[in-house]
Amino acid sequence: MARVSALEAGETIWSEVYPGNRNTAECLQPAVLGTEEALGLSAELRCRTVWRMDGGAGTDEQFCWLLARGYHVLGKGFSNRRAEALAQRVENWEEYREGVWFAEIPSPFQFPRPVRVFVKRKRKDGAFHHYYYVSTLSLPAKSCFLRLYDDRGAAEIEQFRGDKSGLGLEARRKHSFVGQQAYILLTDLAHNLLADFHRQALQGTTFDGFGSKRIVRDLLAMPGYLTLRKNYLRVDLLRKKQFSGELVMCLLRFCSEAKTGLETASVCTKE
Repeated sequence: MARVSALEAGETIWSEVYPGNRNTAECLQPAVLGTEEALGLSAELRCRTVWRMDGGAGTDEQFCWLLARGYHVLGKGFSNRRAEALAQRVENWEEYREGVWFAEIPSPFQFPRPVRVFVKRKRKDGAFHHYYYVSTLSLPAKSCFLRLYDDRGAAEIEQFRGDKSGLGLEARRKHSFVGQQAYILLTDLAHNLLADFHRQALQGTTFDGFGSKRIVRDLLAMPGYLTLRKNYLRVDLLRKKQFSGELVMCLLRFCSEAKTGLETASVCTKE
């Protein structure tokens, strides 16, 4: 499965299911084109958009394709052999953190636009391992590039893992490939609805740090009654249940701020 997410909004922009033998580099261009269509990324907007990629997508072909389309990039290079060769060109290493060093070298690549090239040395199991990174960004210090690159992991940790545990993404499998694609789309819809609910109702409250799992398990699974009559909604929650009182205020906030199409709504607790 390949996915593109908007970290700040917490929403999934694009998803697709691929056979297990498809590598990341082969999924990149469909992901970029799907994101362009979903967000309406014109040439003016693409020049202010950065793609952060791990080594699986960091081939020369993919870097050239993104740069030709006007994007900025910050990506890890694909080739370990090239990383070892580039490390031989480093004259002075700067310590990034314990056991990790970082250096910039003149770019040896012929890309459509100028790029900066960085090499990282990491001590692991008593040996040195090397990695290289390519970027078009201008940042105040070399260490900023590694920090910005490392930040990309939030999507995998916060969203992918949350969907696996909170929405059962990992537990459910369809025998049909098309059926699995449909299930992924339904999961994306549920994910984005939860992201919208969090933004509209939970932000700035006790539940601000809740992910998909806790929202589903501790809040939306709370016993209660829903009464819907024309454009009127009444929600009754079990008073003795943990979080019920605080959740009432969140639901009132959601009904008043979100475009629910309801004329009136009331939320309360009862025995």
